[in-house]
Amino acid sequence: CVRSSYTPGHCVVGCFFDAHTVQGFGLHPICLNVSYMFISLFLFFFLRMLTWLRELSDWVWQDRLWFPAGLGWADLKDRDGLVFAKGSDLWVIFPIAVCFLIIRQIFERTVAVKLASLLRVREKPRVRAAPNTTLEFYFCNASKFPSQSSVEELTKQSGCSVRQVQRWFRRRRNQERPSQIKKFREASWRFTFYLLAFIAGLGALIDKPWFYDMEEMWNGFPTLPLLPSQYWYYMIELGFYISLLFSVATDVKRKDFKEQIVHHVATILLISFSWLVNYIRAGTLIMLVHDASDYLLESAKMFNYAEWRKTCNYIFILFAAVFILTRLVILPFWILHTTWVYPLTIYPPFFGFYFFNGLLLVLQCLHIFWAVLILRMTSGGMSRGECMGCPSCVLV
Repeated sequence: CVRSSYTPGHCVVGCFFDAHTVQGFGLHPICLNVSYMFISLFLFFFLRMLTWLRELSDWVWQDRLWFPAGLGWADLKDRDGLVFAKGSDLWVIFPIAVCFLIIRQIFERTVAVKLASLLRVREKPRVRAAPNTTLEFYFCNASKFPSQSSVEELTKQSGCSVRQVQRWFRRRRNQERPSQIKKFREASWRFTFYLLAFIAGLGALIDKPWFYDMEEMWNGFPTLPLLPSQYWYYMIELGFYISLLFSVATDVKRKDFKEQIVHHVATILLISFSWLVNYIRAGTLIMLVHDASDYLLESAKMFNYAEWRKTCNYIFILFAAVFILTRLVILPFWILHTTWVYPLTIYPPFFGFYFFNGLLLVLQCLHIFWAVLILRMTSGGMSRGECMGCPSCVLV
């Protein structure tokens, strides 16, 4: 590689191509050996990693973890004209999520804007903070809520009084707040989806025996054939929740932002897992219970942004009643009881049983957290005579 007759530029090139060593345009023998060594090591570790991943996949998806004894993935293969849920079906949720993002942008710029105009949603005038380089630098790089000691320090640097500095930061924070129109557009989009999803889910389940008798969801498990209505209900719900994760960075952030993220992730995991192991009947019931109250909350927000106070209060009270009924009564005492207690009378417990019910318990804890917020908002709003659909809280 290093030869006295080579210039530095030739030496570098000669490590890979040396026309003097091999007739034609070949490789230097030493560099060729080094290249072979690196390629061999790369292929060795790559193939070894593939082997480890295959072994890990085989261990993770072994039958005894996800199914009762004597049952497994082989039972979910299509046969005799019956179609069963497959993991490969879930790839379609990503293009569906992209379609939702596109449809949402069109909806919010057309339908939502016209609806906001119809309900006379108006922007409240905001006093803008006066230009101030010192305060702006602190606001952008240090904190939007300066401490008392920081305020006193900023008064010396900016030449403003303490009251002027505090007023400046208050006005500057108000400039960062999302507009009423933006919040109305988001609420109207979610209202439209949740309402249509609830109607579609109800239509898909109203004639099914497990809608009335919860124990029927385990009749024939896991060899439960997939229905077209179940397929589309699952894919559309999953695609929508994936789209919410994609848009979370641009959506209005509220007080329970972290709880919302946990809720979306747990919901996606729960729906995906129930699809993989064919808990589809239970999954459709759980999705319907969630959709039953969500559209009421979003409609209450819409009327709150339009300042229809009485309508907002009436809808919010209805939402609170439906939320508590569906998520604190029906979900834990009917659905959770059927997924946690009843299966033990048919099958011995297995890991998939605990995993599925563990995700349900996470959702149930979030429901309790939100129910407390709802009751506080309801009681506080009634005592003060204010609108209870306060936009400062987000409830899913």
